[in-house]
Amino acid sequence: MVLFFESDVVQPPVTLFMGVDKYENEDLIKWGWPEDVWFHVDKFSSAHVYLRLQYGQTIDDIPAAVLEDAAQLVKANSIEGNKVNDVDVVYTMWSNLKKTPGMDVGQVGFHKESEVRKIHVSKRIKTSLNRLNKTKRSEEVNFQAERERRDRSEREDKKKLLREQKEKEKAEEKKRQEEAEMRSYNSLFSSANMTSNTEGTGYDSDDFM
Repeated sequence: MVLFFESDVVQPPVTLFMGVDKYENEDLIKWGWPEDVWFHVDKFSSAHVYLRLQYGQTIDDIPAAVLEDAAQLVKANSIEGNKVNDVDVVYTMWSNLKKTPGMDVGQVGFHKESEVRKIHVSKRIKTSLNRLNKTKRSEEVNFQAERERRDRSEREDKKKLLREQKEKEKAEEKKRQEEAEMRSYNSLFSSANMTSNTEGTGYDSDDFM
């Protein structure tokens, strides 16, 4: 089961989502999307909250207000982190999450610490949480099927782009060949290569009698 929340601090609103337990978190760690940004309370057990970026968007493009909503949500869903002020929330791209065989269910590390960002949360903001909770909905999600569908769509898009690129290159090559042929044709009939029918014959017209 996955919980979804709509953050309307930007327009159009963006969706934040998280698994309801560590087993759902484990599936999200395994079958997340490359476009997903992962949030977690630093040094405390907490929910794993995700934000799915739009095509072409980067982690540094996320509006501050959206980061604040994600941080508030992940703090509120930390048993210990929710009880204290001044906590840090770490976030990074899903592709930077590292899972090794010895880790517990739901536990995760990072491939590169340098790619981990932090946002400080001084306290719980009740109005933000109330706003988010009003939009909460739950849904059963087959993470593996969703990821495979996403990857299949990406492969099809890449094939389409490759076909279009080849067709464009073919059209450009045809155009270059036609232009080269036209230049060659024109050069044959240039004034420099033209001669009259009386040049170089050795005869005058009067001698033809």
